[in-house]
Amino acid sequence: MLRRGGPALSGPGPNSMIELTRLNGKPLSLNALYIETVEAFPDTTITLTTGRKVIVKESTAEVRKKVSDFYREIQVLSNPHLRGEEDE
Repeated sequence: MLRRGGPALSGPGPNSMIELTRLNGKPLSLNALYIETVEAFPDTTITLTTGRKVIVKESTAEVRKKVSDFYREIQVLSNPHLRGEEDE
C-alpha cells in the first residue's frame, strides 16, 4: 500500500499494481485504476483521479502498455465491446 498524503493506492489482489520508476530511479507501484491521464511534458507525467501527479522515467507508450496489460490481466479488456470491436 502506498500512502503519501493521499488515499491508499492499492487495489484488490497482489497483481493490482503496475511497476514504474520515478525520475530519481526509485521504483513505484501504482494502481492503474487511479490513472486519469498520461502526458509528456517532456517527462512522462501521470495524473491520478485524486489530482495528484506522478513523474516517471517510462515513456507514455510504455505506461499505456503497462496499463493495457493490467486491464487484460484483470480481464476488463476480455469483452470485445469494451475493446471497441464491432460485432462479427
